[in-house]
Amino acid sequence: QVQVEESGGGLVQAGASLRLACVASGRSFRNFAMGWFRRAPGKEREFVAAISWWGGVIEYANSVRGRFTISNDKDKNMVFLQMNGLKPEDTAVYYCAVGSRFTVVAETYEYWGPGTQVSVSS
Repeated sequence: QVQVEESGGGLVQAGASLRLACVASGRSFRNFAMGWFRRAPGKEREFVAAISWWGGVIEYANSVRGRFTISNDKDKNMVFLQMNGLKPEDTAVYYCAVGSRFTVVAETYEYWGPGTQVSVSS
């Protein structure tokens, strides 16, 4: 049974940093991409960042580029999202996704975690 679980969310002030972690288990994820998406209150789910299995291909949403950094540990089936310079508009539930293709489209990812809340106060 595949499981995907996020951790590291919390409540911080604007300008602070948080590091999200995600671990996937239950099958081989070799050559799978891993990504982060988020859903803010009253808004659609949106792409945040994605990384290929070997880490050679990375993509960021324009809204987070330069502030967020995605990385992975493929030996542990883990992906991380270092979030610096957080803004109130970053407040959302952040979801980890695992998929057999590297894309920025949520619907292409097969496996999802339950999400972790990130709240940024002004």
